[in-house]
Amino acid sequence: MNLCKQLAPGLTLMLGGLLLATTLSASPSNKWRLEFSGSARSDGNIVILIDPIGAASIRTETAIQENTRENMVAEAVVQSLRKQLPQDGFHIERDDGEDVLIKKRHGAADFSVEILSNTVENVRINPDRE
Repeated sequence: MNLCKQLAPGLTLMLGGLLLATTLSASPSNKWRLEFSGSARSDGNIVILIDPIGAASIRTETAIQENTRENMVAEAVVQSLRKQLPQDGFHIERDDGEDVLIKKRHGAADFSVEILSNTVENVRINPDRE
């Protein structure tokens, strides 16, 4: 039997699962949590896309310096998002030291969050809808 035919059902199932996971993580919510872990082993940038329903997407960028610990990476992202996102649409705060909460303000649209890129070595970001 052809190897491609043998692998096709499993590959199709795996790709379908990846697509479903991507779709679920991009679903809009009224609040998102970004969980940061790891200390920066290099300078780099974290690029986040905020995509409100019915409004233009907002691309944000945060510069991180080498040797920045996860709590301070989270703090840098909080300060950066506060400067780059409209204050009447979003409330941004730090939670548990290493987490960033992004919440819509009353009357604002639900939104999705996507980590477009992270060039900071050893810093991991896990976005979760709340």
